Amino acid sequence: MSTIKRFVNINLRYQLVKSIWLGLISVVLFSACKSGNSRGLGEGNRGNPLPDRPNILWLVTEDMGAYISPFGDSSAITPNLNRLAKEGVVYTNLYSTSGVCAPSRAAIATGMYPSSIGANHMRTSSYSEVTGLPKYEAVPGPEVKMVSELLRSHGYFTSNNYKEDYQFNAPVTAWDDNGPYAHWRNRAEGQPFFSIFNFTTTHESGLFEPYGFRNIEMRHYHSGDTTYKWEPGNLTEDETPVHVSKDQEFEVPPYLPNTPIVQRDMWKLYNNISEMDNQVGVILAQLEEDGLLENTIIVFYGDHGGPLPREKRLIYDSGLNTPMIIRFPDSWRAGTTDNQLISFVDFAPTLLSLIGEKPLDYMQGQAFLGDYQAKDERKYIHAAADRFDEVTDAIRAVRDPQFKYIRNYRPNQGYYLPLAYREQIPTMQELLRLNEAGELNVIQAQWFRESKPKEELYDCLADPFELHNLADDPAYQDKLKDLSLEMDRWLTDIGDTPNLPEINLIHRLWAGDKKPTTADPQIKISNGKVAIESETEGASIGYKLINAIGEQSASWSIYQKPVNLEDGESIWVQAHRIGYNPSAIIKQNLN
Repeated sequence: MSTIKRFVNINLRYQLVKSIWLGLISVVLFSACKSGNSRGLGEGNRGNPLPDRPNILWLVTEDMGAYISPFGDSSAITPNLNRLAKEGVVYTNLYSTSGVCAPSRAAIATGMYPSSIGANHMRTSSYSEVTGLPKYEAVPGPEVKMVSELLRSHGYFTSNNYKEDYQFNAPVTAWDDNGPYAHWRNRAEGQPFFSIFNFTTTHESGLFEPYGFRNIEMRHYHSGDTTYKWEPGNLTEDETPVHVSKDQEFEVPPYLPNTPIVQRDMWKLYNNISEMDNQVGVILAQLEEDGLLENTIIVFYGDHGGPLPREKRLIYDSGLNTPMIIRFPDSWRAGTTDNQLISFVDFAPTLLSLIGEKPLDYMQGQAFLGDYQAKDERKYIHAAADRFDEVTDAIRAVRDPQFKYIRNYRPNQGYYLPLAYREQIPTMQELLRLNEAGELNVIQAQWFRESKPKEELYDCLADPFELHNLADDPAYQDKLKDLSLEMDRWLTDIGDTPNLPEINLIHRLWAGDKKPTTADPQIKISNGKVAIESETEGASIGYKLINAIGEQSASWSIYQKPVNLEDGESIWVQAHRIGYNPSAIIKQNLN
């Protein structure tokens, strides 16, 4: 079948699924979850019960600024996200801990600030040929586990489809199901699930030329179908559906020039978002088809701010602020807006809180929902920027509900740094051309200043694009001092040393000059029971059982107590502390 015919069939399938999904919504709104116990969701919410152990579905898109209707921009066609917002809660003040994906995903996975665990340089495992540094991983404390593993240990089925990018390699215990076919449908009957679907169509690479959707992203129209295959690479532009008119005139942020090249990139951005919404709709339709809508908490969010130059990688709000919509069962808080400050480090404690488990002491965030919802909303969000691929900076930021304070540790270095990957975006090429020609206006040229002020202060309500620095304004010195003190407190609290040479950071993480390796697990068998331990403090231990004819369990189980081993069976075991090399896989049978 040709690519064009295949995509036509995909779109026809999507339209059918969407019609069913939208047609049933009136029934869904009046249905209720009939099984299981229920409980209130935080103080003052006891009249709005949720399932005792709700399913949790994360719909995660990439490089996502507030470019959708629920957040005030109707250029993209997003009926599914619009409906989620109508039936759910729109969170306007979610902030990533970094303006780029891998450090931010480290924060989500652990509940810890990336700069506290060696996860803030983008990436720890790449560009070593340029930097001259050894490849390494973030190394959190021995008590730290991925939140997906914590949910597994409490009986949840966890699946990830399919991006990871945590700045460390996930232990085999992290997921029940991980890959492009991962799906809640692969769980045991009746088992609660935590499932993530990642959508990469909105990634900044989606602005590169030649333009076209990635073939692998078409898997969402066949989600969970292991017989569906795709070709490598991208669709051509002629094969790529046009959801948004190319003739539309788009509003351009003031820090970018309004030229035909930039307008085309804005069209690509909105067309990509519209395609992502289609894919989200298919996953939601499957949830509805499985009868799971009203005992599932659905969370949509982006992994940081927008994809355009002067957005991604920066710690202005354009790089940190990303939309979040949460739909709760039984229309709880439907159609409302929540303006509290939320950080990515709050996700892990909130997940535990939602399933009735107390957040762990090492987590640096706080729960904003659930049984262990924090008594007070957070007062500040914090962010950091360090190396991005082949270029390095050192910037820290703190924001309260109105003001952002930025501290530049390399003021003699300009804000714009040449980064080859970003320069594949036509808008970046246009900015460089116009800057060289002296044709950018004062606002657009700010990014290309040869140096930075040591401190920046912005009123994010009056100046949402953070263009007017108030740091030297006498009227704002008290606010500057307050936020500077808060930054000092935060840096001390998490053990962050800005501008520490990366090689020194690596040696500190490794406690030497060699990457540590997790000790091989020790196995003891007595009366058909297998006991396992590791000499490496904090190592997760995973095991698989293999029967007499060589069939093995589908996923690695988390070792929590001695395992029964039957005659003819054997066991495979691996230990892995996050940030270390994993142990060898030890294989042993009953005899």
